Amino acid sequence: MMEALFSFEVRMTGIEPAHLAALDPKSSVSTSSTTSAERSANINQFSDLQIRYPEKLVFCTFSVLFKIYMEEINDYINSNKERFINELIELLKLPSISADTAYSHDVLETAKAVEKSLIEAGCDNAEICETKGYPVVYADKIIAPNLPTVLVYGHYDVQPPDPMNLWDSPPFEPVIKKTEKHPDGAIFARGACDDKGQFFMHVKAVEFMIKNNQLPCNVKFMIEGEEEVGSDSLAGFLEENKEKLKNDIILISDTGMISNQNPSITTGLRGLSYVEVEVTGANRDLHSGIYGGAAPNPINVLAKMIAALHDENNHITIPGFYDKVEIISDAERAEMAKAPFDLEEYKKALDIGDVHGEKGFTTTERFGIRPTLDVNGIWGGYTGEGAKTVIASKAYAKISMRLVPNQDWHEITDLFTKYFTSIAPKSVKVKVTPHHGGQAYVTPIDSDGYQAAAKAIEKTFGKSPVPQRTGGSIPIVALFEKVLESKTILLGFGLDSDAIHSPNEHFGIFNFLKGIETIPYFYQYYAEMKA
Repeated sequence: MMEALFSFEVRMTGIEPAHLAALDPKSSVSTSSTTSAERSANINQFSDLQIRYPEKLVFCTFSVLFKIYMEEINDYINSNKERFINELIELLKLPSISADTAYSHDVLETAKAVEKSLIEAGCDNAEICETKGYPVVYADKIIAPNLPTVLVYGHYDVQPPDPMNLWDSPPFEPVIKKTEKHPDGAIFARGACDDKGQFFMHVKAVEFMIKNNQLPCNVKFMIEGEEEVGSDSLAGFLEENKEKLKNDIILISDTGMISNQNPSITTGLRGLSYVEVEVTGANRDLHSGIYGGAAPNPINVLAKMIAALHDENNHITIPGFYDKVEIISDAERAEMAKAPFDLEEYKKALDIGDVHGEKGFTTTERFGIRPTLDVNGIWGGYTGEGAKTVIASKAYAKISMRLVPNQDWHEITDLFTKYFTSIAPKSVKVKVTPHHGGQAYVTPIDSDGYQAAAKAIEKTFGKSPVPQRTGGSIPIVALFEKVLESKTILLGFGLDSDAIHSPNEHFGIFNFLKGIETIPYFYQYYAEMKA
């Protein structure tokens, strides 16, 4: 059912022969054992030698190679499937909305629930680490200091569920329903896919490896509570805990794949600049009959200013916006075009008559390799029931710009601010407030981490994954590389149709369990490559 190979290369002096025998692969107490009990005993014996004779241990390398077989992990999943799903449902019941302070207690309770799940999975040193904002949940399982270390990142906070009236079931009362894309059923709840369901796959996968003595390398968890509001506290936490978070590779499941039939691995994320704009006219709301046509209307002005941000080819008009945009070669664009994509199915899924975007680029290029600017919200004046003839004093909009490699989000924010202010008429005042942002990120596909992820996907899906750049942003990925000096692998199992950030968010049962099945193979292959 399983193979395990442990090998030691040891140079030491002054240790008793009996203890040296324990490290001899040919001895009766060798670590070449094939049962979990024997493996655990010998690892513990090795660790005990390190503790008891630190001054005698001159040089030691320790490598572990596990062979996990499909039926073994599947047996564990099938035996625990109902428990896994029920535990996730309990986690999804907690409304951990980081953007709304009314839910602060729930966010903190969710952090406690995450800590508890990591302890129950078999992790050591689980703790809730305070930050200037919501806490980070940390845990680890250190097998041996010479083994590679995987750092798993996820987030336990979720987006606000609004608009509530568009949910088919309450967002924090999870239900399982079958869909066309998820014939085995999907869990409908806020955070099901983004990101509670996806980080919980890692918790359960590590549980399997720990409880069956098949964890081939060290693992650390860092699950934060502010991703949906820009991860403001994370930079400080990283700087203060560099040694604690030291790793060889970072593993994140907060992305998706093309489909269950065509698995993919995200190799690129767009950056982000998010701002709020405020346009002010008169010092109070005005009667539209008395003042209409004479006093400025901030809502009208704001609408015209927003319209001026794109030209007739949907090209962004901000001066300098495209100056540093990465130019993708025709050859690379041709390779990207090989990824399965059905334009008619795409339009059907969104219930739109046609696509819309920058001229000269395909739909997949528009959301994968090109920068964009979109209005995320706009408001002002009277929006209640019935009529109120008023010219509002103020109008507002929230605007996000998705960025590509080489575009710096701070620079783009400055360019936007200068341009947006410059196109305002003298009759109004304009205020631009930056919220948060992050840099774009590209994962090299020739790295050990990517190759291990690709092999794991091929093992469990029976098909090689397609490397794919996607339009989403995880701003902290670039920060990880800067502070922790580690590459990140984006091993997501969600689908585009899972409605993240939207009403009726869901996550397929198949995808949830397939993630638990796939992740241990990533550990196996990565440990082999780093041995």
